[in-house]
Amino acid sequence: MGAVISLSHSVNFQLLGVLCFLFTTVPDGTVASSDEANRAASSVSKGRYLLHASNCISCHTDFKNSGPLLGGGRAIVTEFGTFFSPNITSDPVYGIGKWTFKDFESAVTKGVSPQGHHYYPVFPYTSYTGITTADLRDLWSYLQSVPQSSALNRSHQIRFPFSFRPALLLWKKIFFSPMKFQSNPEESEDWNRGFYLVATLGHCRECHTPRNLFGAVKTKDAYSGAKSKVTDEKIPNITPDLESGIGTWNKEDITWFLETGFLPDGDVAGGIMAEVIEQSTSFLTPNDRNSIAIFLNSLSPVHNPSFIEQSNIDSAEENW
Repeated sequence: MGAVISLSHSVNFQLLGVLCFLFTTVPDGTVASSDEANRAASSVSKGRYLLHASNCISCHTDFKNSGPLLGGGRAIVTEFGTFFSPNITSDPVYGIGKWTFKDFESAVTKGVSPQGHHYYPVFPYTSYTGITTADLRDLWSYLQSVPQSSALNRSHQIRFPFSFRPALLLWKKIFFSPMKFQSNPEESEDWNRGFYLVATLGHCRECHTPRNLFGAVKTKDAYSGAKSKVTDEKIPNITPDLESGIGTWNKEDITWFLETGFLPDGDVAGGIMAEVIEQSTSFLTPNDRNSIAIFLNSLSPVHNPSFIEQSNIDSAEENW
């Protein structure tokens, strides 16, 4: 009997010890809420950085008409017609306030709306498809924190047959393959970070690469420069080709340009790139700008004669 009593007392003392441990080590509701709030704040902060890195502000804010932040309405003129960026604030009527995270993920990485409609590739989901899920969640967190805007979305002004939206499904089957970003184990951490920033978040290929008759980028000529068929603006070759690209630029030249807009010769970026620097690359950390420079310098040079011809014309005009 004594042995039984002793065992019972031992069990009770063990139970008491467990309870004491729980009450003294498990944080109360206040601490838990504080930790959760800190995680949420961190996610919003990361999302804000990603928004700049992805250059969402330039396209989704109509600065020309003093539009609200991310309220849409920016006109994007192409040879297929004029597209107007949508309101991506969390307004439940005019923005994306009724979307779920899954809706957002599908739109950004697959080019499909919550209603199942396919987006035109003027929205660079063809590059954003590689964004990591963690980055998407942080970006989503930041968008929820942006002041809501009741700005109305404008209808695109696209000429037929490009206005026939169902045809986009065929376009995507031919020219688009959804895939997540994958690091190259044979390259350095900085190179892989630069690759992610340039090819995915910054979607630089979308502007700096010529496109075919169907509006798809010519992969073999990636980053070799392009010319707008509407504005006649030339978007430079950013491969390290010595004659037509940035082959004479060193790493410091690239990082300084991304931060300030100043070219090695003292000239200043203009046009679309000026917006990109103002709203995107100038917000990046020095380490991220350095990673971009490392990646760009590693590209295979692509010779683009049209940019040499333009340089000669510019020089002749200066001599006059």
